[in-house]
Amino acid sequence: GVTKDGKLLAFDADVYANGGHTQDLSGAVVERALSHIDCVYNIPNVYVRGRVCKTNTVSNTAFRGFGGPQGMFMCESMMSEVADHLGIPVEELRERNMYQPGDKTHFRQELRDWFVPLMYQQVIEESSYWERRKAVEEYNRTHKWSKRGMALIPTKFGISFTALHLNQAGALVHIYQDGSVLVAHGGTEMGQGLHTKMTMIAAEALQVPQSDVHISETATNTVANTSATAASASSDLNGYAIYNACQQLNERLKPYRDRMPRATMKELARAAYMDRVNLSANGFYKTPDIGYVWGENKGQMFFYFTQGVTAAEVEIDTLTGDWTCLRADIKMDVGRSINPAIDYGQIEGAFIQGQGLFTTEEILFHRGSGQIATRGPGNYKIPGFRDIPQVFNVSLLKDVEWENLRTIQRSRGVGEPPLFMGSAVFFAIRDALKAARAQWGVTDVLQLHSPATPERIRVSCGDPIIERARVQPKDGEKSFFVSI
Repeated sequence: GVTKDGKLLAFDADVYANGGHTQDLSGAVVERALSHIDCVYNIPNVYVRGRVCKTNTVSNTAFRGFGGPQGMFMCESMMSEVADHLGIPVEELRERNMYQPGDKTHFRQELRDWFVPLMYQQVIEESSYWERRKAVEEYNRTHKWSKRGMALIPTKFGISFTALHLNQAGALVHIYQDGSVLVAHGGTEMGQGLHTKMTMIAAEALQVPQSDVHISETATNTVANTSATAASASSDLNGYAIYNACQQLNERLKPYRDRMPRATMKELARAAYMDRVNLSANGFYKTPDIGYVWGENKGQMFFYFTQGVTAAEVEIDTLTGDWTCLRADIKMDVGRSINPAIDYGQIEGAFIQGQGLFTTEEILFHRGSGQIATRGPGNYKIPGFRDIPQVFNVSLLKDVEWENLRTIQRSRGVGEPPLFMGSAVFFAIRDALKAARAQWGVTDVLQLHSPATPERIRVSCGDPIIERARVQPKDGEKSFFVSI
C-alpha cells in the first residue's frame, strides 16, 4: 500500500524458502528474512508470513547473510517496482520512507545510533551521484546497443542470534612467567581475521605487545559449549569473553603494578607466580537486553544494527546480456573498528560475494530427480577478478557519536551486513534495462528476477530481435521464447 506521492502505508508478503529434503537451519533463515524484509523503511503496517518448503532437492542451510539479504532484496524489488508504477525516481522513494532515529521496526525494536539517512547523503555527495546520473542519461541517449544504469541501495543488518541461548561465549586466558599470553576462545578462524582481532583485544586489555599474545586453536577441552561462529557476532561475543578474563587477571596483577609501575609483564608475572597467584582466568559474556518472543512480537531481537549504503554503476551489452560494473561506492557504519584493514577486506569480499549471488550464481535442478544441474565451474558462475568494479571505493563512517553502542571497543559486526550491498549491481542492471526498453517503446514495469544472468538481461531488453524470436502461440497456448 502506497500513496500517490510515494509514502508507504502497508506491506503484506508471503515468504517461501526452499528448505530441501531436511529442515536444517531453514526455519531460522526464514525468521531472519522476515525480520529484515523492511530493509530500512518505516512502513506503518507490516504483515509477513514465512514458510519452509520441503522439496526433493538437496538440503539448504546457512550462508552468509542467513536470510537477511533475501528479505531485503524482496523489499528493494518492491521499492523499485512501486517507483516505476508511480513514475518517481526510486532514490526519492527510498529517502522519503527511511527510518529516522527513534523509529521502531515492525518487530517493535527502537533504532538507536541510526545513521543510514546520513550515509545516504554522504554517498550521494562523495560519489557525485546526481552528476554521474546525468552523464549516464546522456550516454544512453547516444548509444543504441549498450546502456548504463545506476542504483543507490541502503542496508541494515541485525546483530545477534535469534536463538537467545546462542548469544554467549567463553574464553580462557593464561599468563606465563616469561610474560607471554595464551588465549583460547570459542570462535573459529576461517580466514575472516577473528584471531587477529582477539589478539588485539587481549594485548590492549593486558597492556602487552601483540607479539606476546598467542591464540590456541578452538577446542572444547579449553572452552566448552561454544556457539557457532556465525551471525556476525563472534567478535562481539568472544572479544568480550576475553576482555572479561583479562579484567580478572588485571585485578590479580594490580598490587604488583602498583608496587612496580614500570615493570614488564614478564616481571609482573614472575612476581605474582612467586606469591602463588593464579595467572589463569576463565572469561564469560552474554549479550544483554535481548530476548524476542515470536508471535507475541515482544522483546528486543537484536543488540544493534550494522548499517551501510552503496552506489553502483554498470554498463550492459544489450545484444549479448553481458555487463560490466564500472564503479561502486560503499560506506559502512562499523562503529569504532577494532582492525580497519580486516573490516575493509570483509566489506570488499562480501560485496563481491553478494554481487555473485544476485547476478551470476544461478542454481538449476533436474526436474525429476531434484539433483543440482549447475555443478562445478563449467556452469555455476561465481565472481572472478574481472567482476570487481573498475573503480571500487570503500569507506567507514566517521565523526559520529555512538551513544548506545555497548560492544567490545564500541565496534560493530561486519561479516554478513555488507553482502546485501552487492545487490546494488543488480538494481543498476535493472536501471540500465529500463533505458534499453524505453528506447524501443516498452513501458510496462520490469519484473527482473535474481540472479540477473546474461540470459535474463538479454530477453528483458525489449528490442525487435527479441520480439522476432518470440514464437506466436496457437489458440489456448502460452507464448514462450526459443533459444537465441
